[in-house]
Amino acid sequence: MKKNSSVQPESVDALIKTIRIPPRPSLLIDVQNELASAEPSPKRLSAIIASDVALSASLLKLTNSSFFGLRLKARSVAHAVDLLGMEQSGLLMTGIIARQALGKTGAEVQKFWDFSSMRAQAMSALAKRTMLCSTDTAHTFGLFCNIGVPLLMERFADYPATLLAANTEATERYTQIEDAFHMTNHAAIGSLMARTWGLPEEISLAILLHHDYEVLKDQATEERVRALVALALLAEWAIHTYHGEHDFLEWQKGQAAVCQFLGWSEDDIADQVDAMHERFDQAA
Repeated sequence: MKKNSSVQPESVDALIKTIRIPPRPSLLIDVQNELASAEPSPKRLSAIIASDVALSASLLKLTNSSFFGLRLKARSVAHAVDLLGMEQSGLLMTGIIARQALGKTGAEVQKFWDFSSMRAQAMSALAKRTMLCSTDTAHTFGLFCNIGVPLLMERFADYPATLLAANTEATERYTQIEDAFHMTNHAAIGSLMARTWGLPEEISLAILLHHDYEVLKDQATEERVRALVALALLAEWAIHTYHGEHDFLEWQKGQAAVCQFLGWSEDDIADQVDAMHERFDQAA
């Protein structure tokens, strides 16, 4: 493995400036401003979303998907906002807008978003069971925690080879492999994008730390941040095993720390994984 030894901080700063971080879209700013207003209005939020036909269609498709399992089908954006609630609608819009902002197509990108959506759904369910963080925060983190991956794929032609090396490394931290090849990593770039897009600080910090499983033992780190790191790894383990992939090395690196943080035994973990598999079946 090639190493970038004796790298100067200014070199890293210069490199990061060459990586395209999509600016926060104006429609997302409008959505976030409405949700943060003194008296948020479902009518105004619906009007903001409805101003973009493609985003409106995506919201309706997600609302009416089997994941939510709503008794009624949304007939309009306003109806979707009413059924989901303002916060959940805003979070779904954030994910939809992120996908649009990256503006890339192809099998690998589709696979990335499919996995991100499953992780977001699983984390939301786990957050509801554990009550360690809000379901909305868990869902947003699940969508965004690997958002730096497509950005680095765009910047470095050889980044897929780096991903392969990181995914097959049994002991060294995932982000250390990326740093060795590219002087940065997807967690750092993803955290930067989260801050640029105005996501909560706990989400941007958890993105930065989500491959550092030692942080789960660090009492100085806010519990909600550590919860996002733990639940994300558990959700990914459930997704990998759902697809018959039982050699997920990241789980081997972090399993003990996740069990200790959650206070769960291996049997408890297995029960949670089974529950998520059932959820995936229902959403299929």
